[in-house]
Amino acid sequence: MSQHRPSVAENTGGPETAPSLVQTTPEAQATGRGIGFFLIALMLFGLMDVAAKKLAQDYPPAMVIWARFAVNLALVSVLYRGRVVALVRSRQPGLQFLRGCFQMGTVALFFLAIRYVGLADAAALGALSPVLITLGAALFLGERLGAGRIIGIVVAFVGALIVLRPGAGVMHPAAILALLACFTYAGGALLTRVVRFDSTATSILWSAMVGTGLSSLLLPFFWQEVAPIDLPLFLAVGALGATGQAAIIVAFRKAEAGTIAPFGYADLIFSSLWGWAFFAQLPDRYTVLGAVVIAAAGVYVWSRERAEARRAGSNE
Repeated sequence: MSQHRPSVAENTGGPETAPSLVQTTPEAQATGRGIGFFLIALMLFGLMDVAAKKLAQDYPPAMVIWARFAVNLALVSVLYRGRVVALVRSRQPGLQFLRGCFQMGTVALFFLAIRYVGLADAAALGALSPVLITLGAALFLGERLGAGRIIGIVVAFVGALIVLRPGAGVMHPAAILALLACFTYAGGALLTRVVRFDSTATSILWSAMVGTGLSSLLLPFFWQEVAPIDLPLFLAVGALGATGQAAIIVAFRKAEAGTIAPFGYADLIFSSLWGWAFFAQLPDRYTVLGAVVIAAAGVYVWSRERAEARRAGSNE
């Protein structure tokens, strides 16, 4: 079998000239695996939201939020065992704590939101996060905010307004919490870039510890007895979250962030699927339209950034 990619000239010989099979490079294979792990992570996070939404119907959200972080902390503590004390040492403990607070806020806001709104509705608003990260990178990390980014940000917010339909009285007010979760998520993502000098394990441990510590402060005020039949769901919230986070880490090790970014909008598909399968909820046409507008804005910004990066590379 030919080991090289055939050129156009090589494929114009005649009927007897069959195009050879293209063998992918190791880099392409790694990118494909990275995208696969990223999609698996989105699927797991979607299932975590299903478990959280089911539990929130019978238990205070504070208990579900605590389970998300406490089970995560238990799993990573077992995984790292004797290295926990060494790994928890951070070069920037203050920023790691702040990052953990943002991530705790994201989970709390989103879990509170999906108690009242559908998974697809919350996910449609959550699609605003990548655009907010772009805006935050320009405001706080000194990245350039060009006309393309500004257009993408404005269009994405228009899409969010289509989903929310303020003043129409259609969307539950709790949907605002899902929108606020986009801001806390973006803050956590930006801080993740800032604390990149710490190891991945250190960042994971700090997230789990801060989330567990903060949610534990609220737990005594909201605790109620857990029915044995619901224990697997509480464990699933933490286990799915921890496994999804691990899949995200593997994904970004194998593929470039810019390559993976557009696939983040697959979360809209997963959320709609799980909402239909477990809660018989489907997004209405306005939610679908708003989600498409937000996703289109995000892909537009991403494509502009990739084009600019290629031009900058060719000029060096």
